[in-house]
Amino acid sequence: MRLPKALTIAGSDSGGGAGIQADLKTFSAFRVFGMSVVTAITAQNSVGVQGVHNVPPEFVSMQLDSVLSDFGTDAAKCGMLSTAAIIRVVAAKLREYRVEKLVVDPVMIAKSGDALLERDAREALIAEVLPLALVVTPNLHEASALGGIPIGSREDMEEAARKIGKLGPRHVLVKGGHLKGEAVDILFDGREFTAFSVPRIESANTHGTGCTFSAAIAAGLAQGRPLAEAVREAKAYVTRAIREGFSAGRGVGALRHFLTEW
Repeated sequence: MRLPKALTIAGSDSGGGAGIQADLKTFSAFRVFGMSVVTAITAQNSVGVQGVHNVPPEFVSMQLDSVLSDFGTDAAKCGMLSTAAIIRVVAAKLREYRVEKLVVDPVMIAKSGDALLERDAREALIAEVLPLALVVTPNLHEASALGGIPIGSREDMEEAARKIGKLGPRHVLVKGGHLKGEAVDILFDGREFTAFSVPRIESANTHGTGCTFSAAIAAGLAQGRPLAEAVREAKAYVTRAIREGFSAGRGVGALRHFLTEW
């Protein structure tokens, strides 16, 4: 039996709750063979990010060659791509190896508020990576930055999705977790909107939610699910992972990635 494969291209979280570590845990929960390309190493815990060491772009490129020339991948996700130079080599390799099912989580800041994307890297992300994406998954802060508008309602989410869609991704998924009321995410395919809604869970155990959600979507795509189905399944997984989350340190709590059903 062939096992689906998924690749995460992201930063390492030494605290284990986000980044590469969260992605690989999520792939395993979905019974997908996970591979990784590390773009940055963070000194990080539940309280915040104490330091970031970016991997040299040449070594990021070498990792991508190693993985994609041998294993290939059924789907991939991009998380933390902190510098313009790293973004350019990642985009070049994704094009070279024709990675079609790409989920882009445009990571800009950590849950603690620490910056994870250098200023000059934002333009490179928009120009180089977004046009390669099957779907980009910004939260409200990221969607506001990419769309250039403040977001305070579902109508604003839809308008931001339209604006981001013009930057090149085939689909835009704006995550509405920071709005009041139900947790509603809006998927835009260039013509129509699909809403994914679940009751809001009041919880302090949310570290790595965005990483986990995008990884779960990539896992579903690797399994051959249509995008909307992959999003729906990923949202169910993340919702239960938050509901069963736990306090791992002194700060923001962790998701429970090791689920067997959701």
